[in-house]
This record gives sequence, structure tokens and C-alpha cells, in this order.
Amino acid sequence: MIAQECYLPDYHSLAGEIKSCALDLGFAQCGITGVDLGEHETRLLNWLDKGFHGEMEYMHRHGTRRSRPAELEPGTLRVISVRMDYLPEHMSDAKAVLQDPDAAYVSRYALGRDYHKLMRKRLQSLANQITELIGDFQYRVFVDSAPVLEKALAENAGLGWIGKHSNLLNRKAGSWFFLGELYTNLPLPLDTPAFENHCGSCTACIDACPTGAIVAPYQVDARRCISYLTIELRNSIPVEFRKAMGNRIYGCDDCQLVCPWNRFATETQEPDFSPRHSLDSTTLVELFCWSAEEFESRHAGSAIRRIGYECWIRNIAVALGNAPRSDELIQVLQEKLGTVSPMVDEHIEWALAQHGCA
Repeated sequence: MIAQECYLPDYHSLAGEIKSCALDLGFAQCGITGVDLGEHETRLLNWLDKGFHGEMEYMHRHGTRRSRPAELEPGTLRVISVRMDYLPEHMSDAKAVLQDPDAAYVSRYALGRDYHKLMRKRLQSLANQITELIGDFQYRVFVDSAPVLEKALAENAGLGWIGKHSNLLNRKAGSWFFLGELYTNLPLPLDTPAFENHCGSCTACIDACPTGAIVAPYQVDARRCISYLTIELRNSIPVEFRKAMGNRIYGCDDCQLVCPWNRFATETQEPDFSPRHSLDSTTLVELFCWSAEEFESRHAGSAIRRIGYECWIRNIAVALGNAPRSDELIQVLQEKLGTVSPMVDEHIEWALAQHGCA
């Protein structure tokens, strides 16, 4: 290993080697940006002022550390931003599942293993390879695990542009990918930001949102978003959104499913993102009958596990209220009453009322 103190790196060459290593590790793209997020900080503060973050208090808690990388990690000069495709090659057709009211729809990103651990391990491997090239350097790995404006950083690093639905879009890959970052003190050359927006006059994502959460182009009111309601919210789901949730029990992909740019999406080569426990095609009744122990064991290593059994059953109860009535459906709802929590009971009672069993 070449010691850093006796070797001044050629940072342009190093940047190229970092990108090459990132691709070898399974990332689809890698870019480098600085730490100036001024415009994005303004958008964040405006979003918070409108209360669009709902009960996600942590969005407020960290102040400007979210939009000023050097405040979160002192000494940070550059951010190495990467993306990894996650759309499984072998899975049930998403639109077909949404159109089957007896089926359970799980957001495509959560069908396989938890991406946080997988990507964090790959980014750590990338940091290890950089260390082998130049010696010790300052860095910190992030994968949706700290106050980081990852989409803004990725946009500035040239990985795409933020679309009207607030997801990052790439002309050659759509939006079915995860993002991760390495904060570092290395003065690497900057990539050209992807400031050109290619959404044009398209409003497909806005028109498709089941709950009208995209209140204006580039503005999402999380309080109305099904992903927020089924994942972030820990209390009762507002009645006004329950019918619109349909059979979506964990997250929502509607804005991505209708986006024209996703016709260029690349299926993942990562086997860990393949569906587990048939989550891409399972019925609502089957999942509703899982015990708390089954939930814990079957979702081990899954991003779904973090919402907990109570919210899992809450979400499915709402979906069962939207499903076609059957004797089996009524029976499983009634049998679950009083077994989880008063909050869950309220949603079960709502579901039963939808089938005339109040």
C-alpha cells in the first residue's frame, strides 16, 4: 500500500479509477459532486414550512446538516454518488397485481433483501479499494441512513434529474434504482450536474397518484402519499385515503409505473433483490393470517420489517376493506379482532363496515 503522506494522487485519474471500481462492484453509475446544495436547501425548507413532511419529525430535527454535507461530516469536500438498479427480472407484473383486488401489492423495491445493508457493504468495499489506491483518507458511507439529500446530490453528480414526482430520473435507466453516497475529503474533480430536465409537459405521474399527493410539479405532500401512510405513519391511517389505497400494503409505485422514462429501465443483476416469500404475488388473506412471529422471521433481512407487525396488519386490514367480499375474508378479519392493538382493531372494524358487517 502506498502511504498517503508520500504520494500526491492524480485526482483526475483517481476519479476514473473510483468509477471503474464502482461499476465492478455492481453499481450502475457513479458520479462526483461538491457540497453546495443551496437551491435544494431552499426547496427543503419551503417543503418543511408547508408541513408536507407530516409526522416525519426527523426531517426537521437535523436542521441544515441535511443540506450542508460538511456540517454533518466535518471535512467533507466531495460526495461520491452511486446508483444501483433494483427492478427484479422475475416477478409478477406490477400492473396486473394492482388490478387484482385480492392480491397484495408491495412496492417493487421491497420485494427482496434490504438494500440498505447490501449497498452499504458495497460502498464500504469501494472505500476499501480507494484506500488501497492512495492510503488512508477520510470518508463516511450513507445509504438512506442519515440526514442526506441523496437525490439532490445525485442530480448534482450527473446521475439524473429530479422529476415532477420528486424521484430521480435517468434518461437511460428510468427511476427503478437505489442511491448511496460516500462523503469524503478528497478534492476530486466534479462531474457535470444533470440540470437539464426532461419531464417536459408530461403530467403522467401527477395524474396517476391515487391520493393526489403530488400537489404540484416537484412537490409531494407526504401526508397524502401512500408510501408515507403505509411505511412512515405509525398511527391511524386517515379515513379519507383508505379507499384510494386499494391493495397497496407497503409503499406505492404508481408514479413510476406510468413514467415514460421507465421504458428504458434496466432489470437488476443482483439476486438479493429477487422477490422473497412470493411477495410479488401473494394474496391479502394469506399475509393477514401471518402471526407476529411469522412476520419477524419471514421479513428478516427485509426493509419491510422496520414498520413492525402492528402497521403491517393495519395496512392489510385497509386493503381487505377494499377487496371483494368473501366468507373467508370476513372470517379472518373477525378472528384478528382484539389480537394486535386497539389501533389495528379500528382499521379492522372499518374494513368489516365496508362489507356491511359493522
